[in-house]
Amino acid sequence: MNAATFNHVTVLLREAVEALAVRAGGCYLDGTFGRGGHSREILGELGAEGRLLGFDKDPLAIATGLELAAADSRFQIVQRSFAELGEELAARGLQGKVDGVLLDLGVSSPQLDDPERGFSFMNDGPLDMRMNPDAGVSAAEWIASAAEEEIARVFYEYGEERFSRRMARAIVQRRAERPFTRTADLAEVITVANPAWEKGKNPATRAFQGLRIHINNELGDLERGLEAALEGLAVGGRLVVISFHSLEDRIVKQFMRRQVKGEADNLPRGLPVQVAKFDPRLRLLGKPQYASSAELKANPRARSAVMRVAEKLR
Repeated sequence: MNAATFNHVTVLLREAVEALAVRAGGCYLDGTFGRGGHSREILGELGAEGRLLGFDKDPLAIATGLELAAADSRFQIVQRSFAELGEELAARGLQGKVDGVLLDLGVSSPQLDDPERGFSFMNDGPLDMRMNPDAGVSAAEWIASAAEEEIARVFYEYGEERFSRRMARAIVQRRAERPFTRTADLAEVITVANPAWEKGKNPATRAFQGLRIHINNELGDLERGLEAALEGLAVGGRLVVISFHSLEDRIVKQFMRRQVKGEADNLPRGLPVQVAKFDPRLRLLGKPQYASSAELKANPRARSAVMRVAEKLR
């Protein structure tokens, strides 16, 4: 298996890069390199003096990034979560000097489509789900040891699965007989435990989403990454975030709202205070954007994508 085996169609490609308002000599950060769709588009806008730093946890994404770095000296790739971008920028002397940060959240098509990565219930594979298979605890290891209440909590909070307790109970009962090691095996047990299948949605969808988010600490990384991105941006720099489900988008929306309101977020409603005294750190640029009908027709996975854009004020 190599980095090119599975293709990835980048969502909101032009819209995201246009939202960054790339300057020829600017410094930019792609926090979710994936297979480099957004990065290549950003490099196409940069001049000879421009710089682009890419982040990703996935070894196959890093392999693609190293190939791009070898071909284009303006680009560098780092195998870290974007949650750690603050430490990386500080080490490079770039804290507060970045002109734009792009975060394209969730899993990539190659991760979903490759059964060996264990993300999908559609194709049987090892029950792994780690974006970096060389670090952390696999889904199989976690399922084997987590308490029933904890499994139910993860399915409910991160997968928004209303039958989480029934599913957790079924998992704990079955693992007592033999451990879960394959995605199809886990999906079958979850499916049987789901008494009300949603039309057009696999019964294991929500539980698998919750498990994946937990295994990769996706929401925790997002909260850390947003704070770090704000500190890393220069005044006037852009923050562009594409999310794919409501939990991610809620975090992004609330973060931007807090930074737009500044100190006013801590004041009682209706207090007669001038906006200038709120000391906001961000301003929103436009309304949330969604994939066009043409993009949806070409790439159905774009249907849940929402992009939010903000500019740093101080």
